[in-house]
Amino acid sequence: MGRVGCLNYKVYLLSIVSFVVGMAELIVGGILDTVSDGLGVSVSKAGELITIYSLVFALASPVLLTLTAKVERKKLFLWSLLIFFGGNLLAFFSPNFFVLFISRIISAATGSLLVVLSITISSTIVKEEYRARAIGIIMMGVSGSLVIGVPLGLVIGQHFGWRSPFLFIAILSLISMIGIMLFFKKMEPKPVISLRQQLETLRKPKILSAQLTSLLFLTGHLTLYAYLTPFLQTALHLNSTWISIFYFIFGIAAVFGGGLGGFMADKWGSQKSILVIVSVFCLVLFILPKVTFSTILFVIVMMVWSMLSWAITPAQQNYLIETTPETAEIQQSLNNSAMHLGIAAGSVIGGLVINQQSVLHNASIGGIFVLLALISAVFSITRVQTSTKEIHEL
Repeated sequence: MGRVGCLNYKVYLLSIVSFVVGMAELIVGGILDTVSDGLGVSVSKAGELITIYSLVFALASPVLLTLTAKVERKKLFLWSLLIFFGGNLLAFFSPNFFVLFISRIISAATGSLLVVLSITISSTIVKEEYRARAIGIIMMGVSGSLVIGVPLGLVIGQHFGWRSPFLFIAILSLISMIGIMLFFKKMEPKPVISLRQQLETLRKPKILSAQLTSLLFLTGHLTLYAYLTPFLQTALHLNSTWISIFYFIFGIAAVFGGGLGGFMADKWGSQKSILVIVSVFCLVLFILPKVTFSTILFVIVMMVWSMLSWAITPAQQNYLIETTPETAEIQQSLNNSAMHLGIAAGSVIGGLVINQQSVLHNASIGGIFVLLALISAVFSITRVQTSTKEIHEL
């Protein structure tokens, strides 16, 4: 049996890990109301659990990868999974908001490392011609957590309390740990580029504004998405069952959105795709609060919103590879950090809007940030292409 045939199942084991990490990140947005009720804090205060997770996720992976550069990969993976398991178990037993907050920091730091390790390991255990497919399978785990994990977590949370999804995640991470322990051999680490070298690539305005586009886009998106549950309760007066169904619809549309973004980038080119996606996404956020009078119309617009929120990633990553092929891997890592910084910023801004105004204003405020993302994208695309010589001079 060929190498791919022998090792292909290991990629799927790694995708289960990315599924679990994705679920840990996204589940809080769906249970914000029950967490706030259970701990006696405001919805915006509960939203800080999303903010801190995304902020730590953004900053931890490049730092932890540098610090653990010489650690054998299987050992590092298992230790990360064990600490991730402990973080979610701590969330399940947390007596107050502070302990839950600490548990999110632990889960985010180890979760960010687990996703990066899953991508790098999957790309080394298959033949070169299957690397993109292997990485795609890992990312399908994250999108799968949105489609299956979050709605499932919502149902579990509704029936057994807000703590129960964290226990479910802890159990899944324990099962993943057993799988990695049994089916993976020792893997020696590869050289890791220093943080200083990674950050120096941002000296070029074309690259910096491209990364800023992702940050602003996700800021606008999360200003509403982080508080989708209270938005649906306020605007459409939905009960918990219908909210779970809406999250499932959102997740299905998101998976199609990832494929749409890749198709658009191949068909139209990444630059045109980015401009179209960001422009339409901006319009959708401004339109969304205006169509709450019709549930059917709202669902249609919500699906477009969901699809475009994931369609941006393939186009943006392709654009970064085209712009600076020599530092493509670094840019992917930095883009992941930029997106999670955007998620953190959007969660904070959304909470401020709720406190000062109403959740019904979150979409419009988010639209303003997406408009800034469009300006940033136009600025990046109209800059002169960064040359190979300029990149090496960094």
